[in-house]
Amino acid sequence: MNKVLKYVSVAALGVGLFMSGAVAADMVVHDQNAKAPYANSVKVPAGYDTYYVSGSTGEGGDTAAQTAATLAGLKAQLAKLGLTFGDVVQAHVFLVADPAKGGKMDFAGMNSAWFKEFGTAAQPNKPARAAFQVAALAGSKDLVEIEFIAVKKPR
Repeated sequence: MNKVLKYVSVAALGVGLFMSGAVAADMVVHDQNAKAPYANSVKVPAGYDTYYVSGSTGEGGDTAAQTAATLAGLKAQLAKLGLTFGDVVQAHVFLVADPAKGGKMDFAGMNSAWFKEFGTAAQPNKPARAAFQVAALAGSKDLVEIEFIAVKKPR
C-alpha cells in the first residue's frame, strides 16, 4: 500500500470513529487489522482516567458460552463505572483446556463470542489483547476469565 493511501485510510478510520460517536475516538490505534479480534497497539492521550477491572468469569456451558456470560458481566461492571466496551484499551483472557475439546483450549470459541462485542458496527473499537492457556482458574468449572483496562476522559 503506498504511503498516501495508507495515510488516507488512517484518516478515514479516525473520521469514521469520530462520526460514529465512538467513545475512544481520539485514541490512536496502530496496525488495526479488520480480521483480528484485537488492536496491535492503542495509544491513550494524556488526561484520561484509567480503570483496572478485575478478572471475571461466566457461569456454565462451553468456552463460547462462558465467554459471552463473562463479557455480559463485565459490560454490567463497566456500566456501573460509566464505561462501555468502547473504553476498553487492554484485555487479558485466561483460558482453561476444555475436556470436551480433547484437553485443548477453545480459542475459536472464545473469539466467536468476542467478535459479537468488539469490532462491530455498533462498537468498532478493539482493545490490545493477550490470551493465555492456564492450568486452572479459581472456579473448578470455569474455562474463561477476562480482565480489562479501560480509560475515559474526565468530564
